[in-house]
Amino acid sequence: MKIQAINGFKDILPDGIGRWRHIERKARDIFERFGMQEIRLPILEKTELFVRSIGEATDVVEKEMYTFADKGITMRPEATASIMRAFIEHGLHVQEPVQRLYTIGPMFRHERPQKGRLRQFHQLDAEIIGAVEPRIDAELIAMGQMLLDELGLSVSLELNSLGCPICRPPFKTRLIVFLEEQVDALCEDCRRRTHTNPLRVLDCKKTACRAVVQGAPSLLDVLCPDCDSHFAQVRAALEELRIPFAINRFMVRGLDYYTRTTFEFLTTDLGAQAAVGAGGRYDGLIEQLGGPPLSGIGFAMGLERLTLLLDRQQGSDTVPVRSMDVFVAPLGDDSLAPCSRLAHCLRSLGAKAAIEYGGRSLKAQLKQANRVNARFVLIVGEDEWTRGEAILRNMQTQEQQPFALTGSPEEQAQRLVDMLHGQAV
Repeated sequence: MKIQAINGFKDILPDGIGRWRHIERKARDIFERFGMQEIRLPILEKTELFVRSIGEATDVVEKEMYTFADKGITMRPEATASIMRAFIEHGLHVQEPVQRLYTIGPMFRHERPQKGRLRQFHQLDAEIIGAVEPRIDAELIAMGQMLLDELGLSVSLELNSLGCPICRPPFKTRLIVFLEEQVDALCEDCRRRTHTNPLRVLDCKKTACRAVVQGAPSLLDVLCPDCDSHFAQVRAALEELRIPFAINRFMVRGLDYYTRTTFEFLTTDLGAQAAVGAGGRYDGLIEQLGGPPLSGIGFAMGLERLTLLLDRQQGSDTVPVRSMDVFVAPLGDDSLAPCSRLAHCLRSLGAKAAIEYGGRSLKAQLKQANRVNARFVLIVGEDEWTRGEAILRNMQTQEQQPFALTGSPEEQAQRLVDMLHGQAV
């Protein structure tokens, strides 16, 4: 019986890896323009970390976590809680009062697999910790927008405010009263959430529930003065930065730690999986996990969804394909050993070099050179080896020129690299 990948866990094959690397390189470049520093985190954490941060009554904790119950450990379903744990454990705020951190890696949730939503998925995650100013919210959102813009992706930005521990509790009481009056029209999950996590009802994607919540009260109408002022300043700062946005009064995040500013980057090109990135502020989370009373805001973007969106909006021509500088084509046993040494020397000098060891014909080797998108092919047949002069073929122009096989392999490699630099394609 053939063994296949587990449902919801997907291989990323070489012909698709260029798109992933393109996104990751662009993300690292932009994040570091904003002063972000990379942090790398373990995949396994204590289950308590996610229960205390995400919330026991959330779908993630109740249904979606991969937990080793006998060990009390869980495969991380998201990155923010892990970053906060590391921040607290290592006292990063002592080193620098405001920390700007990002991480890239796999997350795990036991959800029904769909296109763009897998059980092992990958995220770009960026967090600013220790800054409460509304302009920080706008700056972080602008960083996410800049990444999407420079990837050439068209998305829309939606904002909301989830208030704070002062204004949210009375709103939740008011919302529960409204939902109880509409309980018969709600789906089974939303009936259960009405008392355990009523804000999540506002985010239900089922048609009947969406119709019900159109008449629900809005947090924006009952924000306390501080939250109202904060949200107004975030909006003003985004307008100054020329970042277009729309207000979505029903937007809530699926994790309990969010407060005040929340946002989503949305597309209409991926069907039901409309959000390619989302985040918000979590001002009480660090203290809740045993750390200092510091503020924080962050976002995550799904790499699977970004790659799908690149395919949908731009096609495959926008991402550089794999390429080699030189394909060394030995023809005959006598030239195989020196060609192998030459290829190794080219690689040691920083060139991308490939070589054929199978003794195939020149025609077959040229086809292989095209498959790996080689800029040049160095042809070393028996006649070339005898006279000490190989043929260097430019694969774009098909022009050929002699290349002397004099000196040591190291010297030949250096001359070849110098020649390549002087004949950039």
